[in-house]
Amino acid sequence: MTLHQTGPAAPRPDSSTTPPLSPETADLLAELGGYLVPDPPALSLPPRAFASGELYELEREKVFGRSWLLVAHTDQLAAPGAYVALTVAGEPVVITRGDDGALHAMSPICRHRMMPVVEPGTGRTDRFTCPYHLWRYGLDGRLIGATFMRRNEAFDPAGCRLPQFAVEEWHGFVFVNLDPAAEALAPHLARIESDLVNYRLDDMVLAGEWAEEWHCNWKIAVENAHENYHVMGFHPETLEPSTPGRSDTDLRDDTPWALRFRIPFTEPQQPSLLSLTEDEKAHLYDFFVFPTGSLAAAGEAVIWLSMLPLSLDRTQVRGGMLVPAARVKDLGEAERKEMRQGIESYSAMVNAEDRRGLEAVQRSVGSRFAARGHLSPKEPAVVSFYRNLARALLRGDDEWPGAL
Repeated sequence: MTLHQTGPAAPRPDSSTTPPLSPETADLLAELGGYLVPDPPALSLPPRAFASGELYELEREKVFGRSWLLVAHTDQLAAPGAYVALTVAGEPVVITRGDDGALHAMSPICRHRMMPVVEPGTGRTDRFTCPYHLWRYGLDGRLIGATFMRRNEAFDPAGCRLPQFAVEEWHGFVFVNLDPAAEALAPHLARIESDLVNYRLDDMVLAGEWAEEWHCNWKIAVENAHENYHVMGFHPETLEPSTPGRSDTDLRDDTPWALRFRIPFTEPQQPSLLSLTEDEKAHLYDFFVFPTGSLAAAGEAVIWLSMLPLSLDRTQVRGGMLVPAARVKDLGEAERKEMRQGIESYSAMVNAEDRRGLEAVQRSVGSRFAARGHLSPKEPAVVSFYRNLARALLRGDDEWPGAL
C-alpha cells in the first residue's frame, strides 16, 4: 500500500467564506445530529436531505472535499501512461500512472483558461494536451509546454502545475482525497484488512468493470447498499435466491468510518482457489468505507463499488469484480473476453434493478406526503451510515486534518 502526494497541493476548502446556513438547513443538520446519540432513532433521513441544494454544497465541502474516495482498481492503472478521469461532486479529477510507476492524482483543469485537459473516461497517454490553446502537461501534472508564452515575463512555467490531490493504493484499490492535508488511509482500514486476509486481495485481478449514471442523490444509492432488506423487492430473481432479504444482518461498526456486515448464503460457497473459513464460505462479507466505498467478498469473487455524486440528483456508480489471478492465468483471449462479458452483463442486470428503484425514490422526495420512515431491524448499517454522515457534516474545522 502506498501513499503519494507530490508537488503543489490543491487548496483546502475555506469554511470562513461559506455563507451562513438558512434556517431550513440548520434545522436539517440538527435532525442529523440526532444520529450521534448513543441510541440513535431507527428512522430514515428527512426527505429534504435528498433534495436540498444547500446541504449538497455542504457535503461537497465537508464530505467529498475531505474524505478518502474509492475511485478505481490498480488494474485500470497498471501501465505507465494509464489514466482514469472522473468527476467527484462537481470536481474533475484525473489519476495517472507515471513513468516511474507512481500514482498521481490531480485536477485536470488547465492553468491557462480553465479548459479540461482530459474528459471523463479511461485511456493511455504520454502527456495531456489542452485542446483550447495546446498547453501540455506531464503525467505528474507538470507543465511541459505553453505555446506563445515566452514574452509574458510575469509567467513562470516552472511554477505552473496542475493542482495535486492525495492518492493511495490499498491492496489494489485506488483511493483519492481532495484534501492535501489528509491523513493516510491504510491505518483506518486495519480491521478490514484483517477480515479480508484469506481473500488475498493482492493476488486478485479485475475481471469486469462498469461505470453508470443513476438519476438519484448519492445518499439514496449509498443507504441502499448498506442493507440487504431490499433484495426481496428489487432483486427477486437475481440476488434473492442466494442472499435472501429476509436474512438477519450481523453488523460490526466498532471502527469509526468503516463497517462490516455479513449476509448468509442459502448454500455455502465451495472455493477451489482460496482457503476460506467455514464462516467465510457461508456468508457474503460486505465492507463499507465512508462515504461511498464498498467491498463485497463472496466466495472467490470480490466486488467493489463506489457511488460518487455528479450533482444533487445524479450519481456515478463505479465498480468491478475481482477474481483470483490463477482463475484466468491459463485462459485464452477469447475465454477472458467471454468471462468479462458474462460478469458485466450480469452486473448490468443487477445494477439496472437498483437504478430503476432508486430513481423512483428520487422522484418521490419532493412529495408533500414524503416523510421519515421507521427502519427495519434488518437495516442497522443504514443508521451507521447516517451517523457517519452526521459526524462529517457537523465536525468543525479544528477537527481537521483527519482523513476519516
